[in-house]
Amino acid sequence: MNDTFLRACRGEKTEYTPVWFMRQAGRYLPEYQSVRGKVTFLELCHNPELCTEVTLQPIDIFGFDAAILFSDILIPMEAMNLHLEFSEGKGPVFRDPVRSRKAVDDLIVPDPDETMPFVMETIRLLRKELKVPLIGFSGAPFTLATYLVEGGSSKVFLETKKMMFQKPQLFDAMMSKITDCTSLYLQAQARAGAQALQIFDSWAGILAPVDFKRFALPYVQSIINDLRKVTDVPIIYFANNGATLLDLSKTSGADVLGLDWRVNIKDAIDRVGNHAVQGNLDPIALFLPKEELEERIKKLLDDAQGARGHIFNLGHGIVPQTPPDQAKIAVDAVHRFSGK
Repeated sequence: MNDTFLRACRGEKTEYTPVWFMRQAGRYLPEYQSVRGKVTFLELCHNPELCTEVTLQPIDIFGFDAAILFSDILIPMEAMNLHLEFSEGKGPVFRDPVRSRKAVDDLIVPDPDETMPFVMETIRLLRKELKVPLIGFSGAPFTLATYLVEGGSSKVFLETKKMMFQKPQLFDAMMSKITDCTSLYLQAQARAGAQALQIFDSWAGILAPVDFKRFALPYVQSIINDLRKVTDVPIIYFANNGATLLDLSKTSGADVLGLDWRVNIKDAIDRVGNHAVQGNLDPIALFLPKEELEERIKKLLDDAQGARGHIFNLGHGIVPQTPPDQAKIAVDAVHRFSGK
């Protein structure tokens, strides 16, 4: 087992900088498209054998130092008694948004082993195949809540913020249920064999720091506190567009803080102190000419040398239009410049 990624998460010395990409198993790969063309997205997420296949694809092709479970952050919300659809061009859709006391009361906190056994089976299958660590994941409660309240994706998050500001008790009741669900879900992933866990707060950056501290961070802290009682796997917290939230994010309890590309990694390292960091190449930088891409990666690695531990990643998910050859150039450059 190549455990370089896990050692970097723990702040231990590594021979080189490990690398993986968010959404590394996905639409930019022809091999993924071949599988996806046979089933709907939700059918794929519910099929352990196919999820295993697409999770392994980028490991075999590019030599990443960690695999991330193929699934979707909204799978547990489906298990909370909500009808989830994925619409071409629109993304995830909840036809009945959660905006009333009755809608919150109707949410259930599911047993993850009973309601999402396909996720745990995927983890078990992957552990038999992988020679690099497996990362399990969930959405953070605030990010999940935005989808429930808005009914899908949003640009201004009007309904979510209206509930926060006008009905804070209702918002807290919903968040408490989402938090309980997420905590149990991640604990089940660790039991099934996930060797690290990432919490994606994709929409944390829409919040002012005062609102992040009140409406988002405590729920992440609660989940991580629960996890600490039952597992010692490294925990990564990624608050997207969260450069203004770093001083708060470092109190989450996570071992590793994920960084988007909007902050210089050296500056972030100076701010987060005794934390490993993950990041933070702009995903669109993968479209640079080879020499310029390599130069940017080398600069990023140099800037990250003062970190307690560094995992190279993109500042968000790889975009579907990315040429796979460019991903290969990046992975090879990280390994070469960091000493593998």
